[in-house]
Amino acid sequence: MIRLLAITMILANAVQPVWAGELIEIQLMHKLDDLRGFCIDIRGHKERAKVKKGLQAHTCYSYQGQISVDQAFDAKLVSQGEFNLPFFGVCMEAEDVIEGSHLNLNTCTDISTQKFRFTSNNQIKLISNDELCVAIDGTNSKQGGGGTPPHLLRALFLKNCEKSGTKYTTWRMNEQDSQ
Repeated sequence: MIRLLAITMILANAVQPVWAGELIEIQLMHKLDDLRGFCIDIRGHKERAKVKKGLQAHTCYSYQGQISVDQAFDAKLVSQGEFNLPFFGVCMEAEDVIEGSHLNLNTCTDISTQKFRFTSNNQIKLISNDELCVAIDGTNSKQGGGGTPPHLLRALFLKNCEKSGTKYTTWRMNEQDSQ
């Protein structure tokens, strides 16, 4: 009986959700007006995020000790140009290939509007138009619905990489335990 219990415990700890791999959050390098930093985030709250509403920049949840599922990207797929949020089974997708386009979420496919490159100078460029980068809105943040102090959010767009300034277009990948 003890042996069966030990085997069961080992297996329970070894089994991970299908989406659990090496997860990262993608954080703006500049803190702007939130010392916790801004991460690419699905609109809505964690497991209840609203995929159809697309992406935003939001206070990073990692200050709470873990990466939240609505900010958790698959590191391996990001390195291959696919910004995949595995808990939700969706990928980051440009609304269009022009400046000012929003970043939406959709089922992962092999279309050009879902292919991005994390560059050596820490910008996330759309592969089909590498003049365009993922950029955080340069205006003041808005307060979100939770957190102490309140979480902050900003819009995300595709902007001209050179004209937008690195303050709003440079990102880093943070690894952490998630779930």
